[in-house]
Amino acid sequence: MITPEELLTKAEEAMAKAYAPYSNFKVGAALLCKDGTVFTGCNVENSAYGVCNCAERTALFKAVSEGYTEFLSIAIVGGKEGIIEDFCYPCGVCRQALSEFVDQTFKFYFKNKEGMISSYTFEEILPHSFDLL
Repeated sequence: MITPEELLTKAEEAMAKAYAPYSNFKVGAALLCKDGTVFTGCNVENSAYGVCNCAERTALFKAVSEGYTEFLSIAIVGGKEGIIEDFCYPCGVCRQALSEFVDQTFKFYFKNKEGMISSYTFEEILPHSFDLL
């Protein structure tokens, strides 16, 4: 199985593909499926800001569109001009989108410029998430 470090490397590779001409804040994500498959995503901006998509949802939507709905973890990195400075946490929309497919033990991994890795469970990063089921 892939390590958190390897997953973070894949997120960095995805970040290099980000399209962020407005904010210049590039983000990459790597989503690990239960079978070991990894889907990556980057943020894609648009001059109509509501049309933008975050890296985390890009990876999630790619996975779901390919028939994958069971996930173990996600690695997320980001920074101005694609330079990692601090941990890059997901927005509320991405947290809620992931909540549709993950359980409370799902892991988030982040990395800062010193290479320090931070991790949280889904329960820690979005307590009391909205759920109709």
